[in-house]
Amino acid sequence: MGETGEWGDTMSADANLEELPGVGPATAEKLHDAGFDSYQSLAVASPGELSNTADVGESTAADIVQAAREAADVGGFETGSDVLERREQIGKLSWGVPEVDELLGGGVETQSITEVYGEFGAGKSQVTHQLAVTVQLPEEHGGLEGSAIFVDSEDTFRPGRIDDMVRGLPDEALEATKEARGIEGPLDDDDVMTELIQDFLDHIHVAKAFNSNHQILLAEKAKEVASEHEDSEWPVRMLAVDSLTAHFRAEYVGRGELADRQQKLNKHLHDLLRMGDLYNTAVVVTNQVQSNPDAFFGDPTKPIGGNILGHTSTFRIYLRKSKGDKRIVRLVDAPNLADGEAVMRVEGRGLKPE
Repeated sequence: MGETGEWGDTMSADANLEELPGVGPATAEKLHDAGFDSYQSLAVASPGELSNTADVGESTAADIVQAAREAADVGGFETGSDVLERREQIGKLSWGVPEVDELLGGGVETQSITEVYGEFGAGKSQVTHQLAVTVQLPEEHGGLEGSAIFVDSEDTFRPGRIDDMVRGLPDEALEATKEARGIEGPLDDDDVMTELIQDFLDHIHVAKAFNSNHQILLAEKAKEVASEHEDSEWPVRMLAVDSLTAHFRAEYVGRGELADRQQKLNKHLHDLLRMGDLYNTAVVVTNQVQSNPDAFFGDPTKPIGGNILGHTSTFRIYLRKSKGDKRIVRLVDAPNLADGEAVMRVEGRGLKPE
């Protein structure tokens, strides 16, 4: 279902907020500045939140929210059969490591948020790069035959790693995707390989997020990119945010800022989840960890983001360093899978089985 389906044009970032009662040019500008740039974002806000943010009276804020709800047509129900039909569309995206795919019940799911957390150097960015490559492969080789969006908040995206990982793909996967792209010639020809790698890079849309507000805006932009490519040969099938929490953590410091941070993080996560649902996209976010001083036993690290991130992520994966290039992949939380661990290696040519 595209942007112009059930939601009409209400999802677009340039929705004319001045058409709502009580919203003039000045109020519309304040709403935009506060991140309310669509009818839907207003529809899910509380009047109190709107009143504080946009400096309007409580009763006016309530009218704005109510009008936005009618315009955005939110809050409808669907039957269990509709849900089943949507779930039957779910794709599984391979890590390229059979043991990890088995742990995840076949791979990273579309229409879900998969959170990968771990300390510095655990390999979180390696995972996002690998999935940006794998997603482009034919389905029989673990891919979803789609393109990727990469929101980069920590300057982690490296085209050179994509080059390495494409070269590290199994020969049969390379051969199949080369044919699917209409690239002719043998794989051991440098020009053919260069053309193939360039084609992989052409199907990764990268945007650098400079702060948390910009990152939230990029999630909206990602929806526009997915909408544009929905009926193309390369629909967006994977959205990576690396790292989800870095800007929020840096900008909202101290307990006094925690409520504001969590509120914005919550809105951001639900934008990402909505994108996953609308466009059958796998959403993969990386997260940093903090030390938990209360932990007397076991691993003292825990992911940041609190309960909001914990409840919104469908799958939570903890990456832990082991000897050399070995990494332990631990499934911490999943709705229908048992917790467990798998081992992989982070090598020059990408993620590999042990």
